Amino acid sequence: MGPRIGYLGQDHSLGFHLRSHSLAGCPTGPVSEEPQMPDKDIKAMMGTEDTPGGKASPDPQDSRPSVFHSIKVFVLCHSLLQLAQLMISGYLKGSISTVEKRFGLSSQTSGLLAAFNEVGNTALIVFVSYFGSRVHRPRLIGCGAILVALAGLLMALPHFISEPYRFDNTSPADMPQDSEASLCLPSTSARAPASSNSSCSSHTQAQHLVAVGIMFTAQTVLGVGGVPIQPFGISYIDDFAHNSNSPLYLGILFAVTMLGPGMAYGLGGLMLRLYVDINRMPEGGINLTSKDPRWVGAWWLGFLISAGVVALAAIPYFFFPREMPKEKHELRFRRRVLAVSASPVSKGEDSSSEQSTEASPEKKAGLAQIAPNLTAVQFIKVFPRVLLRTLRHPIFLLVVLSQVCTSSMVAGMATFLPKFLERQFSVTASFANLLIGCVTIPLAIMGIVMGGFLVKRLRLGPMRCSILCLLGMLFCLLLSLPLFFMGCSTHHIAGIIHQPGAQPGLERFPGCMEPCSCPSDDFNPVCEPSSRVEYLTPCHAGCTSRMVQEALDKSQVFYTNCSCVAGGSPVLAGSCDSACSHLVLPFMILVGLGATLASVTHTPSFMLILRGVKKEDKTLAVGIQFMLQRVLAWMPSPVIHGTAIDTTCVHWAQSCGRRAVCRYYDNDLLRNRFIGLQFFFKTSSLACFALILAILRQQNKEEGTKATVSSPGLQQQLLASGREKKPEESRV
Repeated sequence: MGPRIGYLGQDHSLGFHLRSHSLAGCPTGPVSEEPQMPDKDIKAMMGTEDTPGGKASPDPQDSRPSVFHSIKVFVLCHSLLQLAQLMISGYLKGSISTVEKRFGLSSQTSGLLAAFNEVGNTALIVFVSYFGSRVHRPRLIGCGAILVALAGLLMALPHFISEPYRFDNTSPADMPQDSEASLCLPSTSARAPASSNSSCSSHTQAQHLVAVGIMFTAQTVLGVGGVPIQPFGISYIDDFAHNSNSPLYLGILFAVTMLGPGMAYGLGGLMLRLYVDINRMPEGGINLTSKDPRWVGAWWLGFLISAGVVALAAIPYFFFPREMPKEKHELRFRRRVLAVSASPVSKGEDSSSEQSTEASPEKKAGLAQIAPNLTAVQFIKVFPRVLLRTLRHPIFLLVVLSQVCTSSMVAGMATFLPKFLERQFSVTASFANLLIGCVTIPLAIMGIVMGGFLVKRLRLGPMRCSILCLLGMLFCLLLSLPLFFMGCSTHHIAGIIHQPGAQPGLERFPGCMEPCSCPSDDFNPVCEPSSRVEYLTPCHAGCTSRMVQEALDKSQVFYTNCSCVAGGSPVLAGSCDSACSHLVLPFMILVGLGATLASVTHTPSFMLILRGVKKEDKTLAVGIQFMLQRVLAWMPSPVIHGTAIDTTCVHWAQSCGRRAVCRYYDNDLLRNRFIGLQFFFKTSSLACFALILAILRQQNKEEGTKATVSSPGLQQQLLASGREKKPEESRV
């Protein structure tokens, strides 16, 4: 999750920086002929540009400039908006297992749902490069944010149009759930078919299809609404901030934005502690706890909260001008830091970089400059040719492939890691979300910051950047090896899974539940604590009575007179706990450290892209990298991981004759396939970085050979001055 944020931000900031400068003073096309700049904007710009020192004129109307004409206010608003946007898009990943249980979805379907927001985003993101600064960017950002808020409301809508959640399918609708209907009683044979038929009416099935369709539509709207937010916001900051302040503002923007996924998991941890029907609780309450496998939390409440935050964050964008005065002064504390830490060499480099930044627009050639002069049809015709030309660069292609592998790993882990923790270590959905939000996300952010610091502090060139990426991914791969062995096998489930050496359950008493007529679609698991044997329902254990033991803080439900249990001992309500629950914290620490090392490769790999293509193709190369990551990683990866998880299921729930949610998994197979997919993507990324390093070494040898052959008389001078020029030449 962390790496993805950085990729998006840097993609668009560079691209729109070039396009915005190329548009200055070049009114071409029908849109630019009528800029329709408000009078207040013109006065504000004239007041700051014509007055000495950049101060506003003493005109009474301009004596109090609007707060929305400050780029600092825009940075603050945009940081909050991107934070809220990532919170609403990441919330579904934290509640994916809850949505599966509530609507009877397989992991493949839920993975497709999680990836569906990329469809609308990818379909429109190419046109963002075409529009550039032709549009009123703040207002378009506000409209996109309104769409994102609307998508959040649509995601919560299925809860309100669906019937209340019934975790006990055998109880009639007019009776309290968890009644004697799941016990071993001969009378249940007459009630089970009626209950099944009533729950499979045509109205119920149509209601289910509508609810799932609304969620897929909401994900599409979420992707469409997020298209203009990040690229237009970053380009707006880069256009009107001071040249020295722009990197600082973008750094603040990314730092605040990266907190969004962590807050999404934290919000999920809080909301999933509440019961799903908290707004329509049945009379007498419920007999479930959050540890019960039938528990469904209030997944919809987080979408309402996130949508409200996004809607509030969208309001200021309708008051920002289309263009605002260019920031004239560098921040004071930044100048003090530079004055203290700058050396004569760094001052010379800064001045040279400022001169190169303020270079004439003629040097900024390529598609980024000519795109505003093209029509939409011409832009679409030119795009494939430039795409093929860019993909011919071996360094660019290998770096993009490595980032695709890393993004695939992140997408699968972010979507299904909460569910994996629930199944593997018997933790609740809320606790799994809190673990990810408090451990994995902060460590991933730390890795991104560390990678950028190493590149800048050590002035790493392309060769050393590739070495840093290679080492980071190598150690990340090594840390994932112990994860294959951190887990336990699925405990004995009577009639489904029998562990070697375990005490027999139904096998010893094959006819113990024949007179019970147990319904096949019921799910009310009970556990025999001494042998750790789990039964699907009290009926499958042959229990004929139910008792509740009251305690100070909670009540415990027991089922007694169980004919299928050895010795007829009572069984506890709920699933048996995993014997590996104590391994969840070491597991998360290793996952977090691996995320840190993988995130270290983000900044150096991005610099390899900038150094691997021609100067005139840099802008489009970054955009192509962003598009390929979405198409090849963020869209298919959740579906691939979900499909792999479904293949490990050993018992499916049935709903109206169709396969619904999975009840039990083979934990060993689940762990090997889920961690194995992560291992595969890490290995592929490592192989790409190894090839990049080999190509760079070969290119350096060829350049050295050409230099020696072309000027043999200067060989001694080159050797003498090589040590002095090497750091400056390899500086990124």
